[in-house]
Amino acid sequence: MSTDQKTHPVEVAGLKRDLILFEVAPGVTIAILNILGDTELVTACAIELAEKLSQIEYAALVTAEAKSIPLIHALSVETNKPYAVLRKTYKPYMGDAIQAETVSITTGKPQTLFLDAKDRDVIKGNKVILVDDVISTGSTQQAMRAVVEKAGAKVAAEAAIFTEGDKAKWEDIISLGHLPVWLD
Repeated sequence: MSTDQKTHPVEVAGLKRDLILFEVAPGVTIAILNILGDTELVTACAIELAEKLSQIEYAALVTAEAKSIPLIHALSVETNKPYAVLRKTYKPYMGDAIQAETVSITTGKPQTLFLDAKDRDVIKGNKVILVDDVISTGSTQQAMRAVVEKAGAKVAAEAAIFTEGDKAKWEDIISLGHLPVWLD
């Protein structure tokens, strides 16, 4: 990592990390949590989130592609619950997929989430937990909720490693910590 790159130190699940600061819009900077390849952090967070979810009745876990896939996999192993990943692109093998659109804070562009036809059975008629690495604006959560509801499932709870921004907005989210947003 370049020494001139600014970071924000965090401690989560008993581990310390320095998150790179990134300007997502003019005058708006966030700390980027990238759990891809950080097996130690993913495992520790999955263990802590599983404990926090242990008193909730649910049948499956759901996340959006891509950075939170390692987390949901580790959480699935920890909780012994199946999971579904909402994809960002449609592939013909996905069959009659269910979809909803959102705008990501990190890309600033609209994106569509798709539930593969094979994963409908994983969530249909069940209570599910929506899982993400970081919940910032809530747009991904909104799209995940829309897909899950179209599939005939109910959201039992929402969980993330971190929430970000207005802390009061995320009181109902089960998380391991909170990140600030820097405004210039």
